[in-house]
Amino acid sequence: MASKGFFSSFNDVWMLAGVRTPMVDYCGALGHISPTDLGIKAAREALARAGVPAEHIGAVIAGNMAPGDFDQFFLPRHIGLYAGVPVEVPALMAQRICGTGFELFRQAGEQIQGGACEAALVVGTESMTRNPIAAFDHRTGFKLGAPVGFKDYMWEALKDPAAGINMIQTAENLAVKYGISREEVDAFASSSFAKAVAAQQSGFHAGEIVPVISEKFELEGYTTRGIRLQGKITEVAHDTHARISPAEVLAKLRPVYEGGVQTGGNSAALVDAAAAAIVSSGAYAKAQGKKPLARIVAAAVVGVPPEIMGIGPAPAIQLLLQRTGLTLDQIGRFEINEAQGAQTLDVGRELGLDLSKLNVNGGAIALGHPLATTGVRLTITLAREMQRAGVRWGIASACIGGGQGIALLLENPEAA
Repeated sequence: MASKGFFSSFNDVWMLAGVRTPMVDYCGALGHISPTDLGIKAAREALARAGVPAEHIGAVIAGNMAPGDFDQFFLPRHIGLYAGVPVEVPALMAQRICGTGFELFRQAGEQIQGGACEAALVVGTESMTRNPIAAFDHRTGFKLGAPVGFKDYMWEALKDPAAGINMIQTAENLAVKYGISREEVDAFASSSFAKAVAAQQSGFHAGEIVPVISEKFELEGYTTRGIRLQGKITEVAHDTHARISPAEVLAKLRPVYEGGVQTGGNSAALVDAAAAAIVSSGAYAKAQGKKPLARIVAAAVVGVPPEIMGIGPAPAIQLLLQRTGLTLDQIGRFEINEAQGAQTLDVGRELGLDLSKLNVNGGAIALGHPLATTGVRLTITLAREMQRAGVRWGIASACIGGGQGIALLLENPEAA
C-alpha cells in the first residue's frame, strides 16, 4: 500500500488519564440518554481521575457522529461547561467518522504542541440507539402521492453512495481479495468474545469504566442537565455485549449477504457509550506532579479506495512506522477497531501482524463500536494494557467509511 498521507508527531504530549462509560447494547439501559450527558459524565470522571482542576483545561475537543437530540450543535460546548471548564475556554466538534476518537487526540496534540493550551479535555460520545429517523427533502412540503422520505439514519449512513456499496460489502470485497474464509472470521470473532469475557472477569475492563447512575449536572445560572436511569435500574456498571460465543454457534448465523462471510455475530456490536481523556504538555504534567498514563507520540491518516475502506489501518500504520523509524516487531500491543471480522483479519494479513498482540482484551465485535467514542476507548485501553504488559510501544487504529485509515502511536513511560 502507498505511504502517502497526513502525519503529525508530538515531542512532549501526554495522556494523564482516561475513562469510559460501560458500552451498553443498542436499545438498552443507556438508550434514552443524550450523548451530551454521557459525554459530561465521562468528562467529569476523567478530570477526577487525572486530578486536574477543570479550570486548568484550555481546550475542549469533542466528537459525535449522529445527532442524539436536537442539541447536538452545542454538544462540545455543553460537555465542557457542565464538566466545569471555564466559560472562556472554547470548544470544538471534530468528525472523522469511525476515526473520530483518534482525531481528537491528534488535534489535542497539535493544540498543546502549538502552545494554544497546556491541558485539553477530549471526549467521544455516541448513542447508536438515538440515531434519528430522518427526512431531508420535505422542507418545501409533501406532494400528493409522492414517496415520504423518512429513513433510518444509521442504516442509510452505512452506505457509501460514491462506491454504491455499504460498509459490510466493503469487508466482503476484502475477504475475497485476501482469501478470508467464513470459518476464519467466525474463529476470530469467537476469540474476541472470549478475550473480552476474560478481561471482564479479571477486572481489567472495570479499571477504565465509570458506572452510570442517575444524577444531576448543575451549572450555576443555567439549566440543570443530568442522567435519569429508567425503571428499577440504579446503576449501569458493566459492558453488556460480551459473552462466550463458540465458533460453531457463530457458524449457524446467516450471512448478511448470500455467500458472504459477515454476519451479525462477527461484526461490530451496536452500543451506546462515551469516553474521555485528559491530554497535557509534559511541562504541565511535571509542574502538577502527575504520572502520565502514556505519551502520545504521533498520528497518521491516509486515504484508501472507498470500496475497500476497511484496509485503511494497514497503510496508516505503515506510514506511522515509516515516519517514526520504528519496525512492526517493536510494537508490543495493537488495538485495531473490529468494524468487521474479515476487515480486521485483512489488515493483519496485509501487515504480517502477530495476532497475539492484537486486541488482547477483546475488540469491537465483543464490546461494540460506538462511532465517535471508539478511538478514545481504544487509546485508553491500549495505554492501560501497555502498562499491564510492560511494553514500550503500542498502536491504536481504525478504518474509516469513505476510504480512510487512522493510527495513533503511544509510548509507555514506565518502559521507556
